[in-house]
Amino acid sequence: MSELPVVVIGAGPQGLAAAAHLTERGLDAIVVERGASAGAAVTEWGHVRLFSAWPELTDAAARRLLEPTGWAAPESGYPTGAEWVAGYLAPLGAALGERILYGTTVTGIARQGRDKVVDSGRKGQPFVVHTVDQDGRDGRILARAVIDASGTWTLPNPAGADGLLAVGEAAAAERVSYRIPDDVSELAGSHVVVIGAGHSATHAVLRLSELARREPGTRVTWLLRRGSTASVFGGGAGDELPERAALGSRARKVIEAGVVDVVTGFRVTEFQHDGDVLTLLAEDGRDVTGVAHVFALTGFRPDTSILRELRIALDPVLDAVAGIAAEIDPNIHSCGSVGATGARQLVQPEQGFFIVGAKSYGRAPTFLALTGYEQVRSVVAHLAGDHEAAERNELVLPDTGVCGGAGGFDAEGSGCCAAPAVLQIGERPVSVG
Repeated sequence: MSELPVVVIGAGPQGLAAAAHLTERGLDAIVVERGASAGAAVTEWGHVRLFSAWPELTDAAARRLLEPTGWAAPESGYPTGAEWVAGYLAPLGAALGERILYGTTVTGIARQGRDKVVDSGRKGQPFVVHTVDQDGRDGRILARAVIDASGTWTLPNPAGADGLLAVGEAAAAERVSYRIPDDVSELAGSHVVVIGAGHSATHAVLRLSELARREPGTRVTWLLRRGSTASVFGGGAGDELPERAALGSRARKVIEAGVVDVVTGFRVTEFQHDGDVLTLLAEDGRDVTGVAHVFALTGFRPDTSILRELRIALDPVLDAVAGIAAEIDPNIHSCGSVGATGARQLVQPEQGFFIVGAKSYGRAPTFLALTGYEQVRSVVAHLAGDHEAAERNELVLPDTGVCGGAGGFDAEGSGCCAAPAVLQIGERPVSVG
């Protein structure tokens, strides 16, 4: 099998970095990307500014591959997704050249001649990566190892609070979006709802608040499942990522100014239709009425359907790689950063198969690009037989200063931070429409 390539799934930041490390170590790499270009998923949120600075967004092996081409690493500033692609991901894709198969979707991975049940001779068989190209033609690629860096972008979580589509959510598809909006001008003068408490939801709320300031009659309602607003404002001065801290501070200001209405403890169970508007119902009987559009930004989950014929170990709670779940579980960790993880933690029962990047974190929301770059550095070192390098931890993550899930889900002060004293989101009437 040493004659076979390592197949990397996904030409996003971690997939491209994995290919750069493989190339640097003299290992053949094939990157399979469903999009038409490097960083295709990032391009879809190109209008969003990252809270990581340029030095935290490029991988060391990728820089070494790019520098002979005349490329220079950006030294400062916080790029948008589009700038990240143009300034780094696209040049890296070009440098990797024919190693990347664009417009090709992985439909499944298996061991050659062995389904999931068969033990005999399993470890001695290469992987078979099944694909379909943009013209619908099936293909197979034999591989000595597979690195799944396909991310979670294609599978956003629903608005329904129990993890499944709320009643009527599918029927409301034309009025529900699961991505951070760019141009929101068509929503001027209408009532818009944002569901979610993470950075994506905060971005959306801030963009919509700008519209509400400009256009009279525009209403923005922010629905939080938790009983507290504490988690949405970030770590403030304790956050070593200044742009993330600034995001939370701006959110606090628009709420204090009354530009955005916040409703806590609202867990969506149903979408009701009344002509061109929606009513959202909560499990406790409250409702939000007269809604023209909903942005459901409740996170993402990994698509594991392509892995059904492999023997993998995923955490039953997070859908994350089992070996790192205890380090990233938001039910356990409340403050501070999560340690970097490498090949030893990412190893799977299927020898030679690794899940890296955002997909390795499953449903956990704390992933940083820096973590992914350390993952692929360690994994590739392991595949190259450099076990000392694979065990070495070369990354120090910034302190988040962010409060997470530890503590009561319904508590007004959840985790290690108290609710902001300046905000009194008290009891709401049954109808907030």
